[in-house]
Amino acid sequence: MAGARTRNHQGWPLLAHSFRPFFLLAAIQAAVSILVWLPLFYGELSLSSAFAPRDWHVHEMLYGFLPAVITGFLFTAIPNWTGRLPIQGTPLAALVIVWLAGRIAVTCSAGLGWAVALAVDAAFLALVVAAALREIAAGKNWRNLPVVLLVALLLAGNVAFHLEAHIAGAADYSIRIGISVVVLLLQLIGGRIIPSFTRNWLVKMNPGRLPVPFGRFDGGVIALSALALVCWIASPLSALTGVAMALAGVLHIVRLARWAGDRTTGERLLLVLHIGYAFVPLGFLLHAAAAFGALPPSAGIHAWMAGAAGTMTLAVMTRATLGHTGQALTASVATQAIYAAIVVAALARVCAVVQPAHSEVLLHVAAFGWAAAFAGFAIAFGPLLVGSKRRALAIPRAAVPAR
Repeated sequence: MAGARTRNHQGWPLLAHSFRPFFLLAAIQAAVSILVWLPLFYGELSLSSAFAPRDWHVHEMLYGFLPAVITGFLFTAIPNWTGRLPIQGTPLAALVIVWLAGRIAVTCSAGLGWAVALAVDAAFLALVVAAALREIAAGKNWRNLPVVLLVALLLAGNVAFHLEAHIAGAADYSIRIGISVVVLLLQLIGGRIIPSFTRNWLVKMNPGRLPVPFGRFDGGVIALSALALVCWIASPLSALTGVAMALAGVLHIVRLARWAGDRTTGERLLLVLHIGYAFVPLGFLLHAAAAFGALPPSAGIHAWMAGAAGTMTLAVMTRATLGHTGQALTASVATQAIYAAIVVAALARVCAVVQPAHSEVLLHVAAFGWAAAFAGFAIAFGPLLVGSKRRALAIPRAAVPAR
């Protein structure tokens, strides 16, 4: 079990550790992008992007916002996994600039050209994968290589997105590839941190039944999920996909139940992780229903993206920020309000698909709930991210598992 090494950072505290700039910028982008998307969806606004409006929205959530959060988490966790020094200062600033350049290039791609936008946008994940592989190899921490390989698949999906949108006029397969990678990352990382954090808290605060640690059952569920997702990428509405999705959904419910989430109601910082993960099986089951013609296909997509990805990213961002800035690992009233907003947004977005008669109202509820959650994070946690360096380089075991 490696322990993190640290070094004094003499510059701007925002560049002292990867979670600081990337969590803050991801939150701002998530809030702003969704507020832009709503008038874009209703034809009240236009962008100079080469992507169709829907594709711009999907791309900036899937290949813009989420990679920033993943990078913030990954480069905060890697020093604890490998015992190596963190990426900070000028190299971190360079990564941030490349990410920002990608957001500008995609939004202005009609003028820049699709090939330039592709090169600039893809550069960020390419650098992330290269840096992560270097750290994993130098620290001989092969156990965590699958996480980096999934990020590499996300990079491939992003490249495919640009190519597909240019050649076919709209992205399709590459959207499903990216979503599938994100769902697998949530399963892999969630299956590590949720039972670990839950066990640590229960041992101290609520002795009794504990989460079942990762084992063959978990590996089997993830493997079956991967097969179901491959079927979904290839043929989203086939009977085989429906059966595989249904089975995966049921097994994920069993997996979640094994983590003793019902015993964490006393600490919302933990409970929200279990709630967020619950959208994973919900997404599988909604996709199964769609495959058999009972629901539109987008219901499951929004359960995964607005629900699982949105809720779990906020859960990780709030916990990591508190832990790495020396704050108590407990959810304040403001933090609980952020959690409530994202859960309401996710449920409203799924219901907007299931209840088309009320879709306009529900879409507005979802958009403003999402924006409130991420803007709320930026407002409530921004001072911690840009301010004091106290414990900024520490890697508390309660914030990132040392595995």
